[in-house]
Amino acid sequence: MRDDNLLVGFDTSDDAAVYRINEETAIIQTVDFFPPMVDDPYLFGQVAAANALSDVYAMGGQPKLALNLLCFPSDNLPPEDVAAILAGGHQKVVEAGAILCGGHTVEDKEPKYGLSVTGFVHPDKVKTNAGAKAGDMLILTKAIGSGVVTTAGKAGLLTQEQIDAVHRTMTTLNAAAARVMGEYDVRACTDITGFGLIGHASEMAAASGKTLRINAKSVPLLPGALDSAEEGILPGGLLRNREYLQPSVRIDKGVPIAVADLLFDPQTSGGLLMSVAPEDANAMFGQLKAVCPDARIIGSVAEESAAKVTIIWQ
Repeated sequence: MRDDNLLVGFDTSDDAAVYRINEETAIIQTVDFFPPMVDDPYLFGQVAAANALSDVYAMGGQPKLALNLLCFPSDNLPPEDVAAILAGGHQKVVEAGAILCGGHTVEDKEPKYGLSVTGFVHPDKVKTNAGAKAGDMLILTKAIGSGVVTTAGKAGLLTQEQIDAVHRTMTTLNAAAARVMGEYDVRACTDITGFGLIGHASEMAAASGKTLRINAKSVPLLPGALDSAEEGILPGGLLRNREYLQPSVRIDKGVPIAVADLLFDPQTSGGLLMSVAPEDANAMFGQLKAVCPDARIIGSVAEESAAKVTIIWQ
């Protein structure tokens, strides 16, 4: 289907659809939901909502409307747990300055929760994953490793401090990062979720017709992530990502195996990966650090080569 007002569809595997209403306004439409990755129902609601809202921020927009999507087994999930999931999601929607205005529930054996979100953006200020230019610097706003860390946490192998850190990053909205992004020449942006850092970087590279060079030594890692990866605590999603993506990725021999594994780790409510004009990168990074303490400059954009992503260790 073709429509001149459809500014972003699914052809570049972007984070959301964008449709122009008029010269001043475009709507951003996205949806995301998944089963629990934590035991606490309120926390699960927060994480799932933050994850869904993130797509709007990655497109340069502001969330405005949200609808609940909830699947649950009514015969063995207590009503108070259902209420807690919805309350957690509502809290994040309110924090985002959006309106939760309904939703839909389905009977299911496994709980699943998320949101359909509508946001607004000026048509000239839409950020996509397709505009990276050679010479741009790559900035990542959150530490990675949430898949490995939550897996280790379920096995009782983490400290409470490490568990709190991953919960904190997963429930943090990308709103502050998006506000900073709006002040600089960011050529491309995507959020890091289930496809992992390398998966979403590969999509940006393919959509932009470029190669992304990532310095693995500069990538921020969540507390406990590296130790857990070195012990072989790897979620199934990481292994599937690595198997699927390896043909389009070149990893230098100096990159430690456990660090390379973490680059494929599926993230839940991860940060933004931004391709920034080189003349803006340092100023933007300095401003980002004040609101995103784990933000790092992790690489650069090069002309297209055989590999979509090259991972180095410098």
